[in-house]
Amino acid sequence: MTIDIIKKAAQILFESKSTIALTGAGISVESGIPDFRSAGGLWSKYDPSEYATIDAFRSDPEKVWRMLRDMDDLVANAKPNRAHLGMGELERMGFLHYIITQNVDNLHQAGGAKNVIEYHGNSSTLSCFGCGSRYTALEKKGEYPAKCRCGMILKPDVIFFGEAIPQEALNRSFQLARSAQALMIVGTSAVVSPANQIPIIAKQNGAKVIEINKEETHLTGHITDVFIQGEAGTIIPDLVVGLKEMIQTAT
Repeated sequence: MTIDIIKKAAQILFESKSTIALTGAGISVESGIPDFRSAGGLWSKYDPSEYATIDAFRSDPEKVWRMLRDMDDLVANAKPNRAHLGMGELERMGFLHYIITQNVDNLHQAGGAKNVIEYHGNSSTLSCFGCGSRYTALEKKGEYPAKCRCGMILKPDVIFFGEAIPQEALNRSFQLARSAQALMIVGTSAVVSPANQIPIIAKQNGAKVIEINKEETHLTGHITDVFIQGEAGTIIPDLVVGLKEMIQTAT
């Protein structure tokens, strides 16, 4: 990573009037949450076809809660890292307008971001299929499986396989991608549908694409304008510093 690349990316953000970000599991690894698909992730311990489908939950929620307990242990103890905090600061500074995330860990909000679109829901709340009651995860902390006052087992408000991504989130994210002047891709290879359409839509409509990943992806060669290789927790704060310097120079 060179100073020149950081400056180039910061310049794009400085000039953009509409900037969005697409984030994935990679941004939360530094918070202690391994990518579910990684060697140490949930899918190495639990077969998602057996534990992570909506049909599995409906037929045997107690079994599925064995996986959810492990997920809860990971997420409940996680704190926003410097990348989450930096993106929250970019929003406050007016250089980041929306975050579209595939994560369910609530760390963007904990890091100070307010405009967050969640593709896969959020593990910080739970709902009852029976009576419709909702609870915070904090209210049900340590209860496995978590149960509603009506007696039914609760489901975290995350999207299981077999459930549709919320239509409002989908529509809004595509609308934002069409009007974005800059797109930040952070901690994701953007191969999973429908999130993989966002870089394409943004690029087709003239957006400059900044990619921050530890390794090159299929986007790097033909979609990305500026590729910054490394840890998001280092790069995002550097972008914040670069933008503050540009503000000082401009005033």
